[in-house]
Amino acid sequence: MDLATLIGLLGGLGIILGAIATNGEVMLFFNIPGLLIVVGGTFMITLMQVSLSDFMGSFSVAMKAFFYKTDNPKLLIEEAIQLSDVARKNGLLALEGQEITNDFLKKGISLCVDGHDPILVNKLLTKDIDLTIERHEVGQSMFKNMAIMAPAMGMIGTLIGLVQMLANMSDPASIGPAMAVALLTTLYGAIIANTFAQPLADKLARASYLEKTNKLLILETISGIQEGMNPRVLEQLLGTYLPVNKRPVEERE
Repeated sequence: MDLATLIGLLGGLGIILGAIATNGEVMLFFNIPGLLIVVGGTFMITLMQVSLSDFMGSFSVAMKAFFYKTDNPKLLIEEAIQLSDVARKNGLLALEGQEITNDFLKKGISLCVDGHDPILVNKLLTKDIDLTIERHEVGQSMFKNMAIMAPAMGMIGTLIGLVQMLANMSDPASIGPAMAVALLTTLYGAIIANTFAQPLADKLARASYLEKTNKLLILETISGIQEGMNPRVLEQLLGTYLPVNKRPVEERE
């Protein structure tokens, strides 16, 4: 589990709820019509922008923000160099039966062992990467849309509340409470957008970026192995996928 996502979500909501509770009037911030307008309206408008299957599937994608785990690129490079060394010394067929932890790397090595042309292997793996990123972007876009729609629905709820308030100006005592209720929908929209939807979209984009980087590293590995590249040269090439401060000391120098 990604603790940063969970701690951030619970911490953000906790701070908001704590600030509300300090006043002692917690129920002042609870309004069913306002919640229906903002929450229900946001989901319905977002549903208009995607297909039903994409809408439902996006919630399972959202769980990746809490449970995603990417392979350490340094360990991937070590594994790649080991496989490259085996292939250079004993041929591509020697890679069959090698223990490989990453599924994408295992798929690439399997294609190599089967003797497929390097151009075809590169095309298949590149297509796999592109389609994976496209699927991720569907989930990200839905939560980005929610981050836009929630404040908009909050404003709509506020305008509805103001109209109802202005229609009842004959009772001055009701103006204050009515204004408070009208403003609550704006608050609901801001909370949904800024403590849930946008952070979730950003975290999913980050997870997608890390996965894409690892797969590109693996794609480079497969190409290097099929070309018979020297393992030391391949190591330097793959090292470019790491931040400078995490590369081998001799390479940084």
